[in-house]
Amino acid sequence: MGILEKIAEIEREIARTQKNKATEYHLGLLKAKLAKYRAQLLEPTKSAGAKGEGFDVMKSGDARVALIGFPSVGKSTFLSLMTSTASEAASYEFTTLTCIPGVIEYKGANIQLLDLPGIIEGASQGKGRGRQVIAVARTADVVIMMLDATKGDVQRELLEKELETVGIRLNCSKPNIYFKPKKGGGLSYNSTVPLTHCSEKLVQLILHEYKIFNAEVLFREDSTPDEFIDVIVGNRVYMPCLYVYNKVDQISIEEVNRLAHRPNSVVISCGMKLNLDYLLESLWEYLALICIYTKKRGALIVCDVFANMLVLLYPPQCHRIHRTLAGQFKYALVWGTSTKYSPQRVGLTHIMEHEDVIQIVKK
Repeated sequence: MGILEKIAEIEREIARTQKNKATEYHLGLLKAKLAKYRAQLLEPTKSAGAKGEGFDVMKSGDARVALIGFPSVGKSTFLSLMTSTASEAASYEFTTLTCIPGVIEYKGANIQLLDLPGIIEGASQGKGRGRQVIAVARTADVVIMMLDATKGDVQRELLEKELETVGIRLNCSKPNIYFKPKKGGGLSYNSTVPLTHCSEKLVQLILHEYKIFNAEVLFREDSTPDEFIDVIVGNRVYMPCLYVYNKVDQISIEEVNRLAHRPNSVVISCGMKLNLDYLLESLWEYLALICIYTKKRGALIVCDVFANMLVLLYPPQCHRIHRTLAGQFKYALVWGTSTKYSPQRVGLTHIMEHEDVIQIVKK
């Protein structure tokens, strides 16, 4: 029996198993086996075949945004509208066959936008070169899930399932669980909060499925068995996702209102160029970018500083200015809303805020 058949069999057994107190250990083991088989499915094959054209492009700019969606939902049209890159758009499916990059210039930042080929159901299992598309999405800072508003919630549910299968967790934070394998001593199990989903016996059964018999586990929040499995596997990617419903000019105003009030959702129309400015504002918030102005010694803030703008991913890093600067850093003088007074002498751990001015002093 192949891996795909094993995965399908476990999924069927999970679906028909009633969830109650008596079956929680059985379901925990099934989920652990399912995660293990899915990880094996994502591993590259060792057979030396002919190499195909890759989708990945060099990361550039201040942030990277990946466009994911089914064929013919308007990804290429959106890229052409938001950037100076012309991506082929047509009324038939699979117009885009490779990754097409573009750059959005917004508030002084250069945001790299990737138009990825449309994926289909079963992409996590390799259908339609889906693995290559999803592999590029894992390198992005934000995912824009482009959806057809005329299809309701069907596309959203299918895409969320495909991304979850390959270890991409959307709009959620990493579980606050400390896990460290040891060479001996058995299992050390503790928690700082009352647990309602994971007991010591269930944790031990899941660890045994991964051939782990000695480990230290500390729960700092009430996590589920799925979240604990994610911590064990260790290759999950947690990233923000913006759900963009296109073609809202073809549905009723009641449906537009329903979609617009869904969490993390924006409604637009690429054909009529509706609500694109609000989408850019939302994307800027999701990227959590801040603008920092660098100041030379002796320069006046009122005229000389604001030509030296620097866009940083939060939290700001000295490596963004120069890779050797962190080692030579002595202290910095900061003007702005992040300080109690201006200028304030700060160290490396100081968190900058939007439109602060910084002067770095080296050793």
